[in-house]
Amino acid sequence: MKPPNDMEDSLMEHRSKPWQGVMVATALPLREDLSVDFDAYAEHCRWLVDNGCDGVVPNGSLGEYQALLPEERAKVIETAVAAVGGHNVMAGVGAYGAAESRRWAEQAREAGCGSVLLLPPNAYRADERAVIAHYREVAKAGVPIVAYNNPYDTKVDLTPALLAKLHEEGLIVAIKEFSGDVRRAYELAELAPGLDLLVGSDDVLLELAVAGAVGWIAGYPNALPASNVALYRAAVARDLETALPLYRTLHPLLRWDSKTEFVQAIKLSMDLAGRHGGPCRQPRQPLTDEQATVIRAATEKALAEGLR
Repeated sequence: MKPPNDMEDSLMEHRSKPWQGVMVATALPLREDLSVDFDAYAEHCRWLVDNGCDGVVPNGSLGEYQALLPEERAKVIETAVAAVGGHNVMAGVGAYGAAESRRWAEQAREAGCGSVLLLPPNAYRADERAVIAHYREVAKAGVPIVAYNNPYDTKVDLTPALLAKLHEEGLIVAIKEFSGDVRRAYELAELAPGLDLLVGSDDVLLELAVAGAVGWIAGYPNALPASNVALYRAAVARDLETALPLYRTLHPLLRWDSKTEFVQAIKLSMDLAGRHGGPCRQPRQPLTDEQATVIRAATEKALAEGLR
């Protein structure tokens, strides 16, 4: 029997590690009255997977989880699981307290989710002891945890050394790295070689993929899934001849993922691409005319070049 090649090995591993691959942090379709359109959300999740994405990440910041009522947040998870299967869903379980995050992780487990995405405590600038205690508590839910490092918004930095401690204790399986510091990939590989690195910011995708990332918790595939999946596949294969031109074309959009207005920007691009992006709930405000003009021009240019 012919031994499996590297690509086959990678696909086999991905089936057992549902947090790998292109996992889209899904935008949440809202009606004009700002109620959640769950039918549209289910269709959106299916459309993403049909266009090559590996799964979805509901109730992240892009999904406006902070502005949802508890019953809405629970239904978002149930809708995603029903649409694409629980194995392909990484539920966001961020909350101010560890007990609440654990409760959301338990709900995700009961719904059948393959993994959860967990921010550190962020009601204040938590120290290392508080971070470890937080992850220990949520780990009691018994579902694989992907840690989320976003020191800009949380004011808590999950450094490679701290992540290595969390991984050594068996509390996390992967890290969504949003710091933008690609140098961390190499230090993390040295300190915690078994911890999966996931791209957390669209505008450093190529750099982190080349550095060894095995997944991407992605924003802009909400609007242009097929081209972004092609970019990711080429990047992790280190096929720069294919990846670099795509990256340059998409980067004027990808960089919006690390801006404060990323939700509004991605939803506008979705609208322009023929998807339902729609409005955002407060406190997010509409884009300024200047911002909208820049995003519209970049999106229309990408669409005109055949990117989808």
